[in-house]
Amino acid sequence: MTTFLCPGQGAQTQGFLHELPPLPVVAETLDQASRVLGEDVRLLDSAARLESTLAVQLTALVAGVAMSRTLATRDVLPDAVAGLSVGSFTAAVIAGALDFDDAVALVRLRATLMEQAYPTGYGMAAFGGFNQRRLAQLAASQATEAEPLYLANFNAPTEIVVTGAVAALDRLVQAARAAGAARAQRLAVSVPSHCPLLAGVSARLSEALAGIPIRAPRLTYVGNRRARVLRDAPAVVEELATNVCNPVLWHDSTTLLYELGETLFIEMPPGTTLTGLASTAFPDAQARCTTRTPLDTLAYLVRHRQTAG
Repeated sequence: MTTFLCPGQGAQTQGFLHELPPLPVVAETLDQASRVLGEDVRLLDSAARLESTLAVQLTALVAGVAMSRTLATRDVLPDAVAGLSVGSFTAAVIAGALDFDDAVALVRLRATLMEQAYPTGYGMAAFGGFNQRRLAQLAASQATEAEPLYLANFNAPTEIVVTGAVAALDRLVQAARAAGAARAQRLAVSVPSHCPLLAGVSARLSEALAGIPIRAPRLTYVGNRRARVLRDAPAVVEELATNVCNPVLWHDSTTLLYELGETLFIEMPPGTTLTGLASTAFPDAQARCTTRTPLDTLAYLVRHRQTAG
């Protein structure tokens, strides 16, 4: 069984759209997104443009859909899909629940609202080596009413992302390092994702989604809002509208997929982090990222599993 994993903001690297396979299906996907946006999406992956949340989220969506379409030409099709944060929109497209044109428009709205709500002074940081309780205690010691912090992404039992005010995040990074954290570093994210600060963005997304056709997923689609299989259109709408202001239960989501029998995880571009998380959490499964694994190898792995199954 094969799962496509779709990364979120923070996985971007300069020029990653230009590193996609030079194939007609990729060019067609980039052109399709460009028509919706009214500008060439290929211009959005420069170092300067990727400083913008808008460019980062749009390019992540486009890259993931382009790669999934590329893999489909090799008969590499997923049995399941999950996306982290904005990756949920990529996952919804792959699952057939959301049209790509609508996804591009929604992600543009999502990212624009996020930037407008908190244009400066907020971000995210990743921590390794502390469990939820210990990190929550440290965060509480460094946060203030004016500079709040929230536990945002639960990527693994001891791999957690915190969101909030930059000044408090910097204090928390230093405190965590002093307390012996295995990792404590700011991420290339300039908005306070996955916390109550973005409740207003969620409300606007709900309004926008009310006018867009959403379908029941045609394959197993696990949302990171509740770490549950999304079986119908209302569940997909809730995921896409509310994951921006709620914590990401990523470890629980991938654990559910593993328990459902998914043993080959393929990460869409531009990320590699989700591959590492899956490899650590499920040593007897295989996890590959498309940025480092040839298409022929991925096709072989999928065929081999289909034959063995």
